[in-house]
Amino acid sequence: MLIHPTGRFDNHPADNRHIEVRPLAAAIGAEIRGVSIAELSDAAFAEVRAALFRHKMIYFRDQKISHADQAVFSRRFGPFAEDAYTQGVPGYPQVQPLIKEADQSVGMVFGAGWHTDSAFLAEPPAISMLYGVDIPPYGGDTIFANSALAYAMLSETMQRMLAPLRVHMSMGRVVQTAQAHLAADETPLGRVAATRDMGRLPDEIARKVQGAMHPLVRTHPVTGEKALYCDETYATGVEGLTAAEAEPLLRFLAGHITQPAFTCRLRWAPGTYVAWDNRLCVHQAFNDYDGFRRELYRTTIAGETPS
Repeated sequence: MLIHPTGRFDNHPADNRHIEVRPLAAAIGAEIRGVSIAELSDAAFAEVRAALFRHKMIYFRDQKISHADQAVFSRRFGPFAEDAYTQGVPGYPQVQPLIKEADQSVGMVFGAGWHTDSAFLAEPPAISMLYGVDIPPYGGDTIFANSALAYAMLSETMQRMLAPLRVHMSMGRVVQTAQAHLAADETPLGRVAATRDMGRLPDEIARKVQGAMHPLVRTHPVTGEKALYCDETYATGVEGLTAAEAEPLLRFLAGHITQPAFTCRLRWAPGTYVAWDNRLCVHQAFNDYDGFRRELYRTTIAGETPS
């Protein structure tokens, strides 16, 4: 059953002195106006950080920054995370290029499918950021869904049932899809696709396929907010349940989180800078811009063991 906005939807901005915040949708997302991320005072940054936790995803338009600027701004949120897929640009190993050329046509783009970033790691990244440089005239949007709001809208009975459960997060589906549909190359997913010709998976990828067990309901370490930790890409089982028991539960939760009322859709433009909290939302990118070039740069901030 679809849920529509009720009194539980509250995405209004807090009172801020140094930034302007404009919500994108009723459920999630906000634009931060009036600042350059390369020149933020400590007071303004504190409001930006609070806005990220409040709105789950924030974005800035018309930013003109270098790789160094992106690295410095990202580092203000915390130490950099392990990156599960990509390799950095020369001189800035934590700034990861995500580029699809106009003449590339692939069956799967990086970031496709609803997911929370690198959930198969023992300590998944807390925050992810993307800076858009070359953007298609249309297509290539990113959709976000508020997994904290989705949890709040569950019945108390369902919340109690989920409370003790742990979800198995694995890179396995991504490996299978990349091997089946992508060419081996130097792109993040192309390197995964190249494993199909190996007798066994490299240890680094095998570790990510083995994955990790995490709480199905996790608590945000800063705000105390509870959120569903589940997606259609990495969630593959539930500890203590058979596959036949876990599959319909995970399918229901993934569909519940991503129903339209809990989402916002971001249309990119050159100079757009986006940050989101993987502990409070899920997202997905679209493979709908063949014939256009798309160039973005990603940074990820280290998280904690989910609890």
